[in-house]
Amino acid sequence: MTGQGGFWDFEDRLRELSAEGDPLERLSATVDFEQFRPVLAKALRRGDPRKGGRPPFDAVLKFKMLVLQALHGLSLQQTSDLVRDRLSWMRFCGLGPGDGVPDANTLWDFREALIGARALDALFMRLEQAISAAGYLPMSGQIVDATLVAAPRQRNREDEKAAIKQGRSAQEIWPDQPAKAAQKDVDARWTVKFSKAKPAVEGTPQPPDIAIPDFGYKAHIAIDRRHGVIRRRLVSDAAAHDGARLREGLIDPDNTASGVWADTAYRSQANEDFLREAGKVSHIHVKKPKGKPMSDRTARANARKSAIRAKVEHPFAMLKGPMRLFIRTIGIKRAMAAITLAAMAYNMKRWVWLDGRTASA
Repeated sequence: MTGQGGFWDFEDRLRELSAEGDPLERLSATVDFEQFRPVLAKALRRGDPRKGGRPPFDAVLKFKMLVLQALHGLSLQQTSDLVRDRLSWMRFCGLGPGDGVPDANTLWDFREALIGARALDALFMRLEQAISAAGYLPMSGQIVDATLVAAPRQRNREDEKAAIKQGRSAQEIWPDQPAKAAQKDVDARWTVKFSKAKPAVEGTPQPPDIAIPDFGYKAHIAIDRRHGVIRRRLVSDAAAHDGARLREGLIDPDNTASGVWADTAYRSQANEDFLREAGKVSHIHVKKPKGKPMSDRTARANARKSAIRAKVEHPFAMLKGPMRLFIRTIGIKRAMAAITLAAMAYNMKRWVWLDGRTASA
């Protein structure tokens, strides 16, 4: 049996959570979410107060809920439910037990407004500036890479696939089926990722590579070598070539060092010329000569580069592991929003970790 609740039970439970090291409390202490309010206010359309109705939920509250969604790979409905249910999430959002919580539709409309106003780029850059102002400048060069981000797989006929490749919209392909067209993602693409198979018995011949089909998008990121913060990000369909994205805004001109590390997918004469003109030094892996063995000198150089380049796998492991990044929406604009919010959530966690390391040094 349970007794009558005490007047201070709520505060006592929050104190217990704080004593155990609530990660969201540390996140709130590190990141001043009020700094995003001017960008959010500019992006949101103001309703006519003469029409009456309930006042809208606070923009910073809704933005914090989108951060929670990105941190845990949730749907909007799951996010709303958990903010109602968890005391630590409630405190992070600045809510009390009797306060209203935005529902999934409210969060959807809020995110759509941010996408329509192109505010997510400004929010991302505002966070990056705050991290730099805290002393974590982009330093020691930058590392570029990409990873596949899955989306719900589409099942289309051959003629429909051909129309999609021609760049036709869903409304043009299914003009008589508006409900079906609304659920068709014509921006995502199929691609094949090859994975090396291991011999069943040591000493036996190497089996052929395993072809793994994937559908969705690619997240292209550039992190600074010193602090591992995501400084630049792009989104493309899954079939897009990694190397061409290097010249589309991935290089951070503010990095204090000139080195750029990347794997062989980025090795091309166009990229080498681009980096040279930008005043950067290429440390991109050298490809193995076709039909010839790689020289020992090149192999050793690639190994040295790999030791540095491997740092970029950490954000990918976080994004696709604990943060469970997955595209739940339709279209590349919404995919870009999901990946941008995930990159911001990762940078916030990284900032908390960097502060913790500095404090313990």
